[in-house]
Amino acid sequence: MTTITSPPQRVNGPISDLFQFTVEHYERMGAAGILTEDDRVELLNGLVVTKMTKGQPRTAALIDTRDTLLPRIPAGWHLQTEAPVRIPDFDEPEPDLAVVQGKARDYVALNRPPDASEVTLVIEIAESSLARDRSDKWAAYASGGIPVYWIVNLIDEQIEVYTDPSPAGYQRRDDFKPGQDIPVRVNGVEQGRIAVADILP
Repeated sequence: MTTITSPPQRVNGPISDLFQFTVEHYERMGAAGILTEDDRVELLNGLVVTKMTKGQPRTAALIDTRDTLLPRIPAGWHLQTEAPVRIPDFDEPEPDLAVVQGKARDYVALNRPPDASEVTLVIEIAESSLARDRSDKWAAYASGGIPVYWIVNLIDEQIEVYTDPSPAGYQRRDDFKPGQDIPVRVNGVEQGRIAVADILP
């Protein structure tokens, strides 16, 4: 089913009375040791938020999605797992999976995470995080212009594919159910299809 999407209310609510951290502030806090990997946080809409806990169905879906997607990643791109993507000025989420231009070592040399212009597909595995993935992360990825965003929705047993990003959000949503195949597009070119049943646990 194809639907036109409309912007949801962001989960973290109004921020008029809160200080918004920029990507630069956030990365400086990490470099200074104020934030560490043990803190399990990410930057969304200028706020440092705690990442959701991971249940076993989510872990299984993440591994199956990664393993199914890897053979379809063309030369010149790589698949990163649970690593940051910069979306100036106020977002640095850590999508479960992201298809990123170049090699991982390229960003070591640059001393920064990839930014949205270097990412063609992001994927979130949604269980307890579904509301946030459909709002804060949906808005962040669309504002960064990332062409394709998948939500592997374990609650409703479907894969939601969002495309046509704009500053107002993704303009198109297609839902894929068990028995259907999802096209994998990297930089606008279809690289094959993945069966929904191969992803959902």
